[in-house]
Amino acid sequence: MKKIYLFCSAGMSTSMLASKMQDCANAHNLPIEVKAHPHNKLAEIIEHDRPDCILLGPQVKYMYQGTVEQFGSTGIPIAVIDSGDYGMMAGEKVLKSAIKLMKQTKK
Repeated sequence: MKKIYLFCSAGMSTSMLASKMQDCANAHNLPIEVKAHPHNKLAEIIEHDRPDCILLGPQVKYMYQGTVEQFGSTGIPIAVIDSGDYGMMAGEKVLKSAIKLMKQTKK
């Protein structure tokens, strides 16, 4: 089971997107779990739950560099969700880009 975790300032708006992504994964029978969390829980979640992919909401884009510096060594791919896809709540598109990111990182 692959874990794709979305992080934003409070975890509210990303939870809607996470649920759309989860619906898409379920519809395609993909062994993926998508969850949303507040950004301040990132360290704790990486330590205890080890996600396979970390996606940051566009509103916390400014935290990307620090997140990569802090957690890049874990080998977990980290990316910022495209603001257009985020605004459209394009669950399938964001899910596909997360899967692509995990495949690229494995190589």
